[in-house]
Amino acid sequence: NARLAIQDRTTIGYLGDINSGASAVSIPLLNRAGIAQISPASTAVGLTSGGAGSSPGEPQKYYPTGVRTFARVVPNDAVQAAAQVRLQLSAGCTRTFVVDDDEVDGQDTAASFEAAAQSTALEVAGTQSFEPRQGSYGSLAAAVASSGADCVLISAITEDDAAQVTDQIATTLPHALIFGSAGLAESTYTDPALGGVAIAIDPRVLITVATLDPHAYPPAGRRFLVSYAQRYGAPQPYAIFGYEAMSLMLSAIARATDGGHRPARRSQVVSAIFHTHDRRSALGTYSIDPDGDTTLESYGVYRVVRGQLRFLEVIHT
Repeated sequence: NARLAIQDRTTIGYLGDINSGASAVSIPLLNRAGIAQISPASTAVGLTSGGAGSSPGEPQKYYPTGVRTFARVVPNDAVQAAAQVRLQLSAGCTRTFVVDDDEVDGQDTAASFEAAAQSTALEVAGTQSFEPRQGSYGSLAAAVASSGADCVLISAITEDDAAQVTDQIATTLPHALIFGSAGLAESTYTDPALGGVAIAIDPRVLITVATLDPHAYPPAGRRFLVSYAQRYGAPQPYAIFGYEAMSLMLSAIARATDGGHRPARRSQVVSAIFHTHDRRSALGTYSIDPDGDTTLESYGVYRVVRGQLRFLEVIHT
């Protein structure tokens, strides 16, 4: 997709990607072409900063020109990690085992969680990556059980057998609470009819995702959710972030062209995005900081109920 965008001289902006692994590939390509990029859902810390949770060489390796061209409207994994730690402590967790799918998003969320837990009473009992599409994860479940953990964090995306991993861990640790990262906030993880987790373990599963309860959004956000539902059915959690990514890009183009009265130039659209301050949006009021991160810092907590995500609370970090 990034290469197709680059080959088109009229490309003025790129919306995406939906996960950090894809963004890690597309950002340097688009950066070389000077094309503005806004992601609705790529949360890896290292895409924008070198803080806790990032890998060596991040974020500089994504910006060969030395100029930032990537921004996101979703809070990054450092915010999610802080929310996860607070949630688990409030749920009574003392020792959490962290399982990730060895993908960019999974590893980043896991590393960010470990860093966030260090200064708290929550102990990380162990960490382990799993290889997707193995069919059986009995040895992984046994390792988690032997750690003495009373809680488990599954940091993964649904396509990587996260539901199967969860089911086997839940069977091996029948009393452990299970927490999921934002990559699992999809019906393909929550609904057994779509390959999701067994309904029997629903009461033990809590998922953090940046999407909030509809009533927590300003009027513009509530209107969007109603309109989306009327046209397409119940929105997946990231629908509103996709809408805002598009809206911010259109706003930047309008600002860069004086409402369409001047030619659209890529560098000016990039500049307009990074000069976004106190923007009143469907998500609420936010700014884009010099690294490309949003100033929004809230995460929603969802419980799985009969295969569906049900909003529980919001955590402000």
